[in-house]
Amino acid sequence: MEIIWYHSSLNPQPWLDGMCQRLPEVRIRHWQPGDSAPADYAIVRSPPVEMLAGRALRGVFAMGAGVDEILRQLRTHPEMLADAVPLYRLEDTGMARQMQEYANWCVLGWFRRFADYHQQQRQALWQPLPDRERANFTIGVLGAGVLGRSVLESLRQWGFPLRCWSRSPKQMAGVTTFHGRDQLADFLADSQVLIDLLPATPETSNLIDGAFLSALPRGACFLHLARGAHVVEADLLAALESGQLAAAALDVFQGGTAAGRESAVVSSACHYYPP
Repeated sequence: MEIIWYHSSLNPQPWLDGMCQRLPEVRIRHWQPGDSAPADYAIVRSPPVEMLAGRALRGVFAMGAGVDEILRQLRTHPEMLADAVPLYRLEDTGMARQMQEYANWCVLGWFRRFADYHQQQRQALWQPLPDRERANFTIGVLGAGVLGRSVLESLRQWGFPLRCWSRSPKQMAGVTTFHGRDQLADFLADSQVLIDLLPATPETSNLIDGAFLSALPRGACFLHLARGAHVVEADLLAALESGQLAAAALDVFQGGTAAGRESAVVSSACHYYPP
């Protein structure tokens, strides 16, 4: 069996060494431009079109979260991969635990008003703030995939009302579920915290805009754990400035990270945490 490997930024040697140790019967090589030798499988992240085009592959394994990057490439370069070639995504390589930790940290911080107390600390003020009511602090998760379900399961221990919206009907113990466009407004109406864990699709691109955010309760909090293309950033900032959103935390922006995006973090209520 022949495997070609490519990652746009990682050092290939540890990967090649590790796979050779675990799969001694397999021949694996780092793909480089000009390599057109036969291969059975490809393991990739951000592959060049020429790496996969014209190959009789038995499957392509995508490193990273999801396969949307490859699907996006295929929309502009359909010759990159034959229709019959299976495309495999990783369901969880430790990311579920990271998302759980991130979500719990943000939710508990907002519930206990840690940012407000930190602000008072900087001002040498020591005033108690009104407690939030747990029964009224509803957490809404967009997306019922592996990560969405995992985050909901981790939040259950705190006793918050939980709800989830997905494209098609789902059932989850202890979670009020909504599905389809017709139920989206009802889902948003009582979500004091909104967590985005939707996949990247043409339907979810720019989904979270001003109208979407205005359907949340005033003073809601938004946690963005999905794809940057979901959010209209100008509308997010406007919602923060108007008070429609009390706080937001993001780990991705349109086009990638926060580098060179000073305007995206002008509000003290909006934070960026690198993934």
